[in-house]
Amino acid sequence: MNVTGRLPIVAVILAGILLGTWLLIGGSGLPDIVERFSSAEQETESGSATGSRGGELFTKDDLSLELIIHEEGVFPHFRIYPYWQKQSLSPAEMKVTVALSRLGRPAQLFHFRPESDYLISDQEVEEPHSFELVVAAEYQGKAYRWNHSQVEARVEMSDTMMQSSDIELATAGPAVIRSEITLPGEIIFNEHNIVHVVPRLPGMVVSIKRHHGQRVKKGEVLAVMESAMLADLHSQYLLARRRQTLAQTIYDREEQLWREKITARQDYLTARQQREEASITTQLAAERLLALGVQPKSDLSGKNLARYEIRSPISGIVIDEAIVTGEVVKEDKTAFIIADISTIWAAVRVFPGNLHQVHVGQRAVIRANAYDLTREGEVTYVTTLLDEQTRTAVARVQLDNQDERWRPGMFVKADLQTEAAEVPVAVSLEAIQTIGDQSVVFGRYGEYFEMRPLKLGRSDNRMVEVIEGLSAGERYAVSNSFVIKSELGKAGAVHDH
Repeated sequence: MNVTGRLPIVAVILAGILLGTWLLIGGSGLPDIVERFSSAEQETESGSATGSRGGELFTKDDLSLELIIHEEGVFPHFRIYPYWQKQSLSPAEMKVTVALSRLGRPAQLFHFRPESDYLISDQEVEEPHSFELVVAAEYQGKAYRWNHSQVEARVEMSDTMMQSSDIELATAGPAVIRSEITLPGEIIFNEHNIVHVVPRLPGMVVSIKRHHGQRVKKGEVLAVMESAMLADLHSQYLLARRRQTLAQTIYDREEQLWREKITARQDYLTARQQREEASITTQLAAERLLALGVQPKSDLSGKNLARYEIRSPISGIVIDEAIVTGEVVKEDKTAFIIADISTIWAAVRVFPGNLHQVHVGQRAVIRANAYDLTREGEVTYVTTLLDEQTRTAVARVQLDNQDERWRPGMFVKADLQTEAAEVPVAVSLEAIQTIGDQSVVFGRYGEYFEMRPLKLGRSDNRMVEVIEGLSAGERYAVSNSFVIKSELGKAGAVHDH
């Protein structure tokens, strides 16, 4: 950057700022300073020496000013030590104004007041200390002017170089910050989708068709059993069917004879009653079979009346198998447990201090960091009672698991959204770098990146609020901003605090 060539232009621009400030505050004496700023091209000198206090030394004729940025134990500010013929000069005898310009920032005008043996600025000098300035002084009715430029925490990088480094830009602006709390949890089965399969009839296990860990479809055979009770029920049904058939035949005959006036009406009514009783008995025998999941059939000749199949009531995975071939089991023994894992639950542990922040319907992001999995769900239930050992409540978050990537037993973290607030300026969390003890981003100004220390506020997992340090509309580096930090380190261009 050609600093020398730009300084006169900067002086003219800053002169306009000085004049505007003077008009706003209704001050006096400033027009002379403005006029002298405007003639800076002919009369301004640049400081090039170092003073006894390590600051920039500006000298013209017998007057010298040493400008330092003092930041030990206080906010950074300008201090100016005046000298006349190399001897300390009372700061009350002179007036000094500094006009300062930065990349991407409005120009600042610093006024000074005497304190001890120096003049102190009325404003803080913000980081980074990278700027161009014009110093205007008045002593014994004579005006003095100096230019100065210093660069700090700045890297020159063309658009081509930026693209080759995969550095992407974003614009600071309004955003919705969703405050969150993070709690531990574990993936468990959706208890509403677990079925305990029982035989419903006592008997012996003949064969097992599906085993632990295998997938099954609804209606698929899990095991085959033989039961004497089932054979008896089938026999009762077949006998009832035959009695119903016989009763129907007798009824048809008696009805015909009664209509032909051959038999008495009483015989006809008796036959009809016997037919209805047989029908009821058959229906009852059929219902007993249906209640056990066995479909009644009219023709069972040549079939094993004692054999029946245990079928899966849902589609899912066999998560438990509790029978073996040849075992005699009771009708209420759990033979299989089938789980549908198309949806699962995250059981989130809620500590007493967080109970007021967790409620049904709340948005939650579940993270299984060990497996690089993230999924969004919502709280469907919060337990009323606290666990006796852990003294925590459990919040259930239902998650879609059609891809079956989530497995019960996984330990997870749950980010629960507690509030959403719109902020005027926010930046991407990805853009934040740490230099020293400061959180910074790198603003983009023409062909330059320059560090911008930030005062941060609320944040979520994507954005963070900027309270100070960056304005809405400023562009900044997001992805791969560490490349810029590395370049600053190589150049030694970061101020050491």
